[in-house]
Amino acid sequence: MTDYRLSAAELERFERNGYIGPFTIYSPREMDELWGKARIELLDRTHAAYPIDVLDEVAGVTNIANYDRHLDVDFLTDHVCDPRIVDRVASILGDDVLCWRTEFFPKHAGDEGTDWHQADTFANASGTPQILWPAGDPSLVRGGTVTVWTAFTDATLRTGCLQFIPGTHREMNYDESKPMTFKPDKINAVEKDGVRRGFYGYDYRELQIDPDFVPDESKAVPMVLERGQCIIFLSTLMHASLPHTGSKKEMRLGFAARYVPTRVRVYPGSDAIEEYGGRISLDRFGSVLVSGHNAYDFNKIAETNLKGHPFATRTP
Repeated sequence: MTDYRLSAAELERFERNGYIGPFTIYSPREMDELWGKARIELLDRTHAAYPIDVLDEVAGVTNIANYDRHLDVDFLTDHVCDPRIVDRVASILGDDVLCWRTEFFPKHAGDEGTDWHQADTFANASGTPQILWPAGDPSLVRGGTVTVWTAFTDATLRTGCLQFIPGTHREMNYDESKPMTFKPDKINAVEKDGVRRGFYGYDYRELQIDPDFVPDESKAVPMVLERGQCIIFLSTLMHASLPHTGSKKEMRLGFAARYVPTRVRVYPGSDAIEEYGGRISLDRFGSVLVSGHNAYDFNKIAETNLKGHPFATRTP
């Protein structure tokens, strides 16, 4: 069995910078073929965790429609369990790992960049923690989530690739317990320091601990990725994306899979996702055990996707 775990040198670099990669998961040709088939499957939301008829009823809901399609699309089910991803994540988080959320991040010509931000508990939109680490956890990560962001199309400077500020995961500049107001009229309508940046109608400046804090753009590193490549980073790392200044033919699409140890509580005390002005039930949701064993009873675990396709748990 091939082992894709990070080396000691890679782990040291990850701890220092807050990210590692890129890694090639699929060749560009493989990515084109896999995504071409998955795009057709995505159109059918019959088995989606958040049905389209529910989303239609909730005013203001935008990006929730892109959440957790690994729970009903077979390619994405296999992707979040891919050993080339899971082994590397497990070498950071330990052997027992859950995938608790996935998200598509599409960016079309003319779309704004994503604002600089950090996420620890993911309470930024609702004020309620969506993940909760044990107090005083001794692990390398100590909060937030490990995100694996895979480029399903090429991510370039023109199409709005990710940006990181290395080393910024050690200190939170944002207080996720503060209120952040959803303003859909602000989507694609806010300029910050000469760059159009937003976050689906939210303004991360409302969460700043220091109201005068300005991210140091001079230290930003662009994450240019070829389709089929991924980057692994901590959600507590300062990250953003550039605006899409390319042509209409150059849609940028990223797929983020988020991982935590099994000892982390997922949606603690919640039965719904509350974001973007709406509330969506978690009745059909379940975290996925992608590696090791689950010794806890507080997280709902999905053993197959909602069409019966099994999740492949990696056994260290």
